[in-house]
Amino acid sequence: MAGQLILVGTPIGNLGDMSPRAVSAMEECDFIAAEDTRVTMKLLNHFGIRKPLISYYEHNKRSSGEVITARLLAGESCVLVTDAGMPAISDPGENIVDKCHGLGIPVTCVPGPSAVVTALAMSGMPSGRFAFEGFLSVNKKSRREHLLEIRDEKRTMIFYEAPHKLPAMLCDMYEALGERRVAIVRELTKLHEEVIRTTLSDAAKKYSPDGGEIPRGEFVIIIEGAPQTANQEEYTPEQAVEMARSLIAGGMPTSEAAKQAAKAAGLKKGDVYRLLVNPEEPEE
Repeated sequence: MAGQLILVGTPIGNLGDMSPRAVSAMEECDFIAAEDTRVTMKLLNHFGIRKPLISYYEHNKRSSGEVITARLLAGESCVLVTDAGMPAISDPGENIVDKCHGLGIPVTCVPGPSAVVTALAMSGMPSGRFAFEGFLSVNKKSRREHLLEIRDEKRTMIFYEAPHKLPAMLCDMYEALGERRVAIVRELTKLHEEVIRTTLSDAAKKYSPDGGEIPRGEFVIIIEGAPQTANQEEYTPEQAVEMARSLIAGGMPTSEAAKQAAKAAGLKKGDVYRLLVNPEEPEE
C-alpha cells in the first residue's frame, strides 16, 4: 500500500507561526523533502525534530522526484516543505504533487502561512478577484512579454521580487502598465515588516537605481488592475507599433511582436505588421 505525500506550510519569517499540526506531521513522517535542506534543518532543530532529509528543488526535481515517489509507493510517508510558506505555490513542489496524483499516491495538506494572501490582506487592495503572477523573468524579452500580456488585466495582481531586482522591476512595470496604485509589502511577519501604499511612478522613484533607497528584505508587490472603463479600441495603430518595436528591441521576432501588440491594442495583426515593416505606406 502506498504511503502519502503531506504538504506542510512553514513560517514565512516568524517561527511562532508554525502550527502544532505541522510539527506533528514532521515528527510522524518517514522522511522530509525540502527545497533547501540547510534551511529546513534550522527549522527542525528549533523544534527538536530528527528526520531524514532529501533535497527537492528546481534543478534536481526529476531525479529526486523519482526517488521520492518510489519510497512513497513502497509505503513510506513524506512531508514536502519549501523554504518558507506553502509548498507547490510558485515552487517546484507542484511537479511532485502532480506526479503523485498520476501514480495514485494520496496527497494531503497541513495548511500554513502564505505570503500571497497575507500580503494581499494587509495591503487593503481589492481582493474579491486577484491574479498571482509570481516572479517576473530576469530575461528582458520574457519580462516585456509578460507585462504586455497583463496590461489589461482588471484583477488585482500579486508579484514576488528579490530586493536586488526590485528597482528594475518597478521601472519596467511603470513603463508597461502606466500609473497604478501599488502596495509594497516587505519582510512579512518579521521585525521590520512594512506596508508601503503608493503609486507605481512614486515607487519607481523611491527605489530608483539612481540615488533611490536600497531595497532590503523580501518583497511582495500588489498592483491594482486596469480601470474597468479601459477600452482597448482607444489605442491608436501608432501606439501599437511602438509597443511592437519595444518587444522587437527585447529580441522578439517581428511577426510575433506585431501579434502581441495587436492583441493588447485590440487591433488587427495585419494592420500593425504593415505599419511596422513599412511605416511610410499610406493607410487605405
